[in-house]
Amino acid sequence: MELSKKIEILAEAAKYDVSCSSSGVKNNSRKGTVGSTAAAGICHSFTSDGRCVSLLKLLFTNACIFDCHYCINRKSNSIPRASFTPKEVADLTMGFYMRNYIEGLFLSSAIIKNVDYTCELLIKTLKILRHEKGFKGYIHVKAIPGADEKLIEELGFLADRMSVNIELPSRESLQLLAPDKDPFALYKPMKQITQKKKQLSYLPTVRRGPSFVPAGQSTQMIVGASPESDYSIVKIAENLYQKYDLKRVYYSAYIPVNQDSLLPAITSDPPLLREHRLYQADWLLRFYRFSADEILNEKKPNFNLYLDPKANWAVQNYEQFPVDVQTAPYERLLRIPGIGPKSAQNIVKARKYYQLHLSDLKKLGVVIKRAQYFVCCNKATIPGLVKDPEWIIASLISSKQYDTLKKANTQSHQEQLSLFDVEKLESLTRKEKPYVYS
Repeated sequence: MELSKKIEILAEAAKYDVSCSSSGVKNNSRKGTVGSTAAAGICHSFTSDGRCVSLLKLLFTNACIFDCHYCINRKSNSIPRASFTPKEVADLTMGFYMRNYIEGLFLSSAIIKNVDYTCELLIKTLKILRHEKGFKGYIHVKAIPGADEKLIEELGFLADRMSVNIELPSRESLQLLAPDKDPFALYKPMKQITQKKKQLSYLPTVRRGPSFVPAGQSTQMIVGASPESDYSIVKIAENLYQKYDLKRVYYSAYIPVNQDSLLPAITSDPPLLREHRLYQADWLLRFYRFSADEILNEKKPNFNLYLDPKANWAVQNYEQFPVDVQTAPYERLLRIPGIGPKSAQNIVKARKYYQLHLSDLKKLGVVIKRAQYFVCCNKATIPGLVKDPEWIIASLISSKQYDTLKKANTQSHQEQLSLFDVEKLESLTRKEKPYVYS
């Protein structure tokens, strides 16, 4: 098979893996670089310093021995199959890199022959890149669950980041939809990577050898292929962050690529809005010091799809507001909708030197349209605001979203969308609009 055809097949097969991120890569100080507009095989990510970088995104092979019901590459599917050789991947990476198309490699693989053999192929590829070709760029590689611990460790010394996809949120769903995979084997590489990084961190700097997964590890969960609630997914993500010190948990909206009786019959678009809410909740866990039990709970296990999780929490706990930005601690400021870590830091710095006024908040980076219902300054609030939680919800939701919400409640009566009375909101929206401070 021609190399161009392999690239077409295996770059296309890799698009369903969303857990590619290059945070942690060092700036290589190259000037005058531009992004790539290649149609396939290139993914764009962001480094920890905010730079957008391009990665060559490939599947080593899609000739899989597993028969996961949700996967396009399952062995029972009749699709074109292809496999690279380690040298082909190394040559491709160097060729793209020398042409300034990419700054790194994202390499995943289906399971060919067995897990150890697949892991050995990935190791051989990275050895050619690192040792023979002297490639110092960013490499993100998938750990192969079930592979020998020595192989996982060797792979970790060659890559910048590793990821172990847990695929589905619960072990029950994994056993049902991916019967060839061992749920316990998925977490074993995560534990090994975490322990090895801690072990090496205790060594004196002068004794340290090659870096082991310096950019950390990540994982991915498919959302919508199994019946878990949003609360279950957020709770699992919280445990993963705490137990394995993950850099990121990625959420992939389920795309029905296979006809299967065990999969949900989704005829409309993928649940992208639900995926978006999960990412917002994930941000609250990592940067806003929320816990999973604060964002959702067993009584209300699913997101309000038309209100972001932070605003939804604030409305449901409206008795804790308004918060005085002149005196509130940093942790309390983070709980206010419209205030992020940067604007909260700006507030803490500014109030050391002068007494804040409501007119200062916009200059400090606060999104007034959202924050106005939840803040005060030296006990002063914006005049004319209606302090009713349901009215606030109606004000935060756009008219287009509100019409969709009303339709959803009228036609399908989905519990996930019925967090408040639409008829009552409709009567509230007929009132005079609140004064918007600017």
